[in-house]
Amino acid sequence: MEKTVLITGGSKGIGSYTAKLLASSGYRVIINYRSDDQQAEELVSELSRASSKQCVAIKADIASKEGSMSLLNQLSAQHIQSIDILIHNAGPYIAERKKMSDYSYEEWDNMINGNLNAVFYLSKHIVPMMRKKKWGRLITFGYDRVDNVSGWIYRSAFASAKSGLASLTKTIALEEAENGITANMICPGDIEGDWKERDIADSKGSDDHDNPVGRPGTGEDIARILKFLIQDDSSFITGAIIPVTGGKDVLGKVYRK
Repeated sequence: MEKTVLITGGSKGIGSYTAKLLASSGYRVIINYRSDDQQAEELVSELSRASSKQCVAIKADIASKEGSMSLLNQLSAQHIQSIDILIHNAGPYIAERKKMSDYSYEEWDNMINGNLNAVFYLSKHIVPMMRKKKWGRLITFGYDRVDNVSGWIYRSAFASAKSGLASLTKTIALEEAENGITANMICPGDIEGDWKERDIADSKGSDDHDNPVGRPGTGEDIARILKFLIQDDSSFITGAIIPVTGGKDVLGKVYRK
């Protein structure tokens, strides 16, 4: 049975790599993006050739309820009635280290809405589609030890949103297990710059002495886990928070500063 995948934030980085891997594996891929029309259109053309199915790019800023509803309306307008696999890759991040009281109201709202509320906005409508088929896969993204860390200094907004998302992911897993729907969270380690769109083979000649495995993480490291989780026979894996860090204590070095 043909399965349709929606990847939010799918036009670049890990989302783009995942889209290419799934398209080449025969999935119909829909990417959501916020800006850069040309990049999205070029990627969709590549995906359609790889999958032999019509892949689609939909522009919408899902950090707002209105943007999320726009995405859903555009799906309907293109006669896409069902999403089998929902990958919540999009999520704003503020690189500047700042204390909680230094965040503006706008920054805080954008981080919470983009990383947590958007998952609710879309899942509220897409999970019922999955129930009708008695099958579905939902993937979210977190960070190292998101399910048990007590705090993340200078990252209050991001940490609040993602720790809430970890709980939401586990809750969806419990509520929807009877409907054949799984929900899992992947927690990437330090994967920086263009490594998000590169293969594992590329990293083997590059040393990373700060990582126990001795090489940088790549988009393929994440996409391989994701592809495994959405398979039919992965139905017993749900509510899992899965670190993909190369064994590196990503937050530990932050606390020691």
